[in-house]
Amino acid sequence: MDKFCDSLTRFSRRPTDEVRIGTVGVGGDNPIRLQSMTNTDTNDTEASVAQVERIAAAGGEIVRLTAQGRREAANLGRIRALLDNRGCRVPLVADIHFLPAAALVAAEQVEKVRINPGNWNERGGEFDELLSTCRRRGVALRIGVNHGSLSPSIMERYGDTVEGMVASAMEYLRRCREASFGQVVVSIKSSNVRVMVQAYRMLVAAMRREGMRYPLHLGVTEAGDDREGRVKSAVGIGALLCDGIGDTIRVSLTEAPEREIPVARTLAGYFAGRENHAPIPDVDESLYSPYEYRRRMSAETDGIGGNLPPVIASEIPGVVRSRLFEARVADIDSIPDGRVVLLSTDNLNGVAEQRAFFLKMIEKGKTNPVVIRRTYDEHDAEALQVKAAADLGPLLLDGFGDGIWIENRNGAVAQDEIDATSLAILQAARVRVSKAEYIACPSCGRTLYDIERTLSAIKARTSHLRGIRIGVMGCIVNGPGEMADADYGYVGSGPGRITLYKGREIMERNIPQERALDALVELIRRCGDWREPDTV
Repeated sequence: MDKFCDSLTRFSRRPTDEVRIGTVGVGGDNPIRLQSMTNTDTNDTEASVAQVERIAAAGGEIVRLTAQGRREAANLGRIRALLDNRGCRVPLVADIHFLPAAALVAAEQVEKVRINPGNWNERGGEFDELLSTCRRRGVALRIGVNHGSLSPSIMERYGDTVEGMVASAMEYLRRCREASFGQVVVSIKSSNVRVMVQAYRMLVAAMRREGMRYPLHLGVTEAGDDREGRVKSAVGIGALLCDGIGDTIRVSLTEAPEREIPVARTLAGYFAGRENHAPIPDVDESLYSPYEYRRRMSAETDGIGGNLPPVIASEIPGVVRSRLFEARVADIDSIPDGRVVLLSTDNLNGVAEQRAFFLKMIEKGKTNPVVIRRTYDEHDAEALQVKAAADLGPLLLDGFGDGIWIENRNGAVAQDEIDATSLAILQAARVRVSKAEYIACPSCGRTLYDIERTLSAIKARTSHLRGIRIGVMGCIVNGPGEMADADYGYVGSGPGRITLYKGREIMERNIPQERALDALVELIRRCGDWREPDTV
């Protein structure tokens, strides 16, 4: 098996070369950097500057702005100058789609340029020219692959797969290496958390084979808002940080951009210092499947395990609780048959220790169902959401666990919130669906309507539709692709205009926004997926 990290039981940060983004270093010996993206019109200099300042004040160390055309790319220079005049030196990143000419303009204005290989419409030597400009000005480059916008050539060869995402990234990384351009950061994102984690792991393994040490930018695209957005982001990003993967992170929430930074800070801080964890027994790594989902086989016991969906703690009856066998990794040989295991840890590297427990269980042929318990002492619901998702989500993504048990000792977070967080973690890991899921972009300067308010309205009308996935996307750049596995899509197609999708098929174009929500509900009804709230 190709390795994506040095050890499954001994934490270490993946070694990378430093990339300079203005005054900020990413990778190397630097801490994990926090970033966000504006959602203002990039042509509105004052509004963009004000939002960059708010992100920086919240702790954002790098800020990205969309530059969909030459005009927006050129205005980045005015934004940079005004920020400098106000004493805000936070590095700026230009987000480029489709137009190499816009990238060339942007590279003259800011500290970093992001391109998406899937829609980089190169007709000549534009990429080489971009690298030349970046080299001359000391500008960094991000190769940013998105699951929903792979190029036609990649789709033809690999289809809509993790392998295709990795191939797309590696093609451009090799071009950078051939040009001796090393100031490169790479990302390989998806709104499907399982796909995102497998893709990053596979990319790291591919880079290890070829001796590449480029830093990684982590993120889950279109994570949504509120509890679900935080949990979904923490499951995906946490699954990589727990193995030392990741150098800068962006939490994509459909909220004001500055609200992303505290979530990112909690995640980055939670994994700091993990190198000092207590020893964990070595495991047979051949039993682990990091690049595909395989649920560990367990024998159904007391209504837990087997082919049943994972449970949460409050669903376990008292009589079953009384029979749980509490264990840690050192207790495997003493676990009796016919008992459900309650797995605990107090190791600083708890994910690795609990993962080692499951691999040891597989090695010894034990099929007891396992409920994973994690204990906290948080005074804030958001901190509990993020930490629990980062601890439990990685194990569930890998097929481990027949239930989860979240405890918060001080009682500061209500049990209803703990239950809701538990269900959100199971859903983000795609092991149990308990309500509608929303694939919602965080919005940017390309967004054509108030997406935060619209998402709230759509959730109010549809959240009772268990198992339905609805994509709520600001524009057509990534929208149709990133919501590819959604059942229905609500996508901005022009100022005040919405296009509705069923899967990947357009059902209605350019609907006035004031009637688009009713049209979405009617579309769901017409397709047979609508249920009235009181019947669900």
